[in-house]
Amino acid sequence: MNLLNLESVSKAFDIRPLLDGVSLGVAQGERIGIVGRNGDGKSTLLKIMAGTLESDEGRVSKSNSVHVGILSQADNASAGASVREVVLGDIPVHEWASNSRIREVLNGLFGGHSDELLDRAFHSLSGGERRRVNLAKLLVDDLDLILLDEPTNHLDVEGVAWLASHLKSRIALSVVVITHDRWFLDEISEKIWEVVDGKVLEYEGGYSAFVLSKAERSRQASVEDTKRNMLIRKELAWLRRGAPARTSKPKFRIDAANTLIANEPPPRNGAELLNFAANRLGNTVYELHQATIKAGDLLLLEQIYWNVGPGDRIGIVGVNGAGKTTLMKVLSGEGKISSGKLVTGVTVKAAYLSQHLEELDPTWRVLEAVEKVANRVQLGNGKELSASQLCERLGFNKDQQWTPVGDLSGGERRRLQLTRLLMDSPNVLLLDEPTNDFDVETLTALEDLLDSFGGTLLVISHDRYFLERVCDTFVGLVGDNALRDLPRGIDEYLSLRREAESAEEKSFGAKKESSILEQKALKKEIARIEKQMERRQERIAEIARELDSVTTDHEKLVALHAEQENLKREHEELELNWLCGVQ
Repeated sequence: MNLLNLESVSKAFDIRPLLDGVSLGVAQGERIGIVGRNGDGKSTLLKIMAGTLESDEGRVSKSNSVHVGILSQADNASAGASVREVVLGDIPVHEWASNSRIREVLNGLFGGHSDELLDRAFHSLSGGERRRVNLAKLLVDDLDLILLDEPTNHLDVEGVAWLASHLKSRIALSVVVITHDRWFLDEISEKIWEVVDGKVLEYEGGYSAFVLSKAERSRQASVEDTKRNMLIRKELAWLRRGAPARTSKPKFRIDAANTLIANEPPPRNGAELLNFAANRLGNTVYELHQATIKAGDLLLLEQIYWNVGPGDRIGIVGVNGAGKTTLMKVLSGEGKISSGKLVTGVTVKAAYLSQHLEELDPTWRVLEAVEKVANRVQLGNGKELSASQLCERLGFNKDQQWTPVGDLSGGERRRLQLTRLLMDSPNVLLLDEPTNDFDVETLTALEDLLDSFGGTLLVISHDRYFLERVCDTFVGLVGDNALRDLPRGIDEYLSLRREAESAEEKSFGAKKESSILEQKALKKEIARIEKQMERRQERIAEIARELDSVTTDHEKLVALHAEQENLKREHEELELNWLCGVQ
């Protein structure tokens, strides 16, 4: 039985129809991924399902007993609210502290549930921190259906893996998610909805199944869009040569789809690219010798030896704050090492895509901004693109190329920044979170473009699928001031992080046990001191009574006074020890 149904729903903005007669439903426990190009109506569909946006036609129905929550791109916390108030509301401490699900959510998204964290003002947080708080609220609440719009933004690789595991463990919870993170889609989705041309097409399985099924649909319909089919075939070739898990989830026969790629070569020719990169770069790209890297006074990496060669395609993963971006800045020349040596090849022409957008003249058109760099770009092996062709490859169609820069969204500005970098024909690309705000189709086009890049590529990204797709080797920063090679890739990184967390838990457990034993010993010692103090007080009281009865016995008086003074002195010392123990 469906929890929520859409019947013949239509929605248009101005004269452009985003949804046209859409009918669909979500059953209990279903996990559905939504894909489609930016601007085609994915978020609109989610808002209509949540009831935060009215449709022009059709209706949305759900029973009163069904509770729905949405993670949108906007914040809705009241002014002055704390993290505790947003996430936990008025749940008493003893209730949520004893609730294993709430503790798991707080640990998974924030690494703990300290008062310092929970008492922070929500509006003092960064955008990424606010997203985590809003996501935590949804996962803590007793909901039947949660609607998630880009939940993996601002989560690192480890956080994305945790979220996927958590959602899969909530068997009764229904999830509908918009995300460009294809690894996440493959992990959690049992069904894919593709929003295209006002319709919602339905595919069984996760992202891999979606690619295979879409290829089969294209084959059966004899689609003539050669360019799109070529990208689909390339994606299939990658899936086929990837981990078995990627092709084990489709819920339909894939033999027909696989005939499309029976003779398809690998997504990129590694030997050809390496030869071309060596000709462009020589033998040296970057070498770090005994390098120590700091951020202010904070030590990030210590005594690092690292060689980055021509044609290397390296993914960099690590915990937040471990130094990934700082390392990238050092290689690009924007940062400095604290000690040691950095050698940069004399032929290196690097392009660095940072997380900060460069300021461009808002009156420039998109194509004009790209042609300010160059009119044509050499990709390698004789391949060349014009500025307009490169813009189109990265999602700016002919009409959008005449859009003023000032009218672009944040995601579009980021695509423009990347386009300008590539237009400068670099031989080294340093990309820090390049996939933010890209839709799946644009990501596929970017991956295709990077397949022909004849140079060295270094990538930081929380998008695991993108990293594994464009990189051949991986290094990790796990928070111990070292740079580790990861022969088994991201799986090895996650394993190292689990080991580190387990060691921390054991250490914490040992410290806690030691503290408990110390507290027990201290309580025992305090009890012993209290008994000694009590005995001395009793004897001092006895001496006071004896003094009244021996007023004529001089020697007895002297002896009793001496004993009384000794007892008072001993009592004061015991009292001092008792106070120190209590404090």
